[in-house]
Amino acid sequence: MKIAISSPGPDINAPLDPRFGRASGFLLVDEDSGSVEYVNNEQNLNLAQGAGIQSAMNVAKTGATAVITGHVGPKAYAALNKGNIAVYLREGGSAAQALEAFKRGELAKAHGPDKQGHW
Repeated sequence: MKIAISSPGPDINAPLDPRFGRASGFLLVDEDSGSVEYVNNEQNLNLAQGAGIQSAMNVAKTGATAVITGHVGPKAYAALNKGNIAVYLREGGSAAQALEAFKRGELAKAHGPDKQGHW
């Protein structure tokens, strides 16, 4: 299983980015191999519209089946849901802490967006 975690940089100990669509990038964690790579998402930071959808497409290209982020808007959630990518929300902490909470089963799967678009 591959998990994408919104992050401002390539360090697993970096803070969890509270944004999905406008996250600087995603840490892609492969649970099988334990590998971690950083997928840049900066091309979507300043889009007037569609950042969530484009970010969802970037995540889908990685083969991730789950996303951990702070918040997700309606268009991003719909795009992730269409791609069969589960969304898990967490407030604060580092990407590493979010991953550990996920592994312990402490994060509930989101059943819809928790923010309106363009926040």
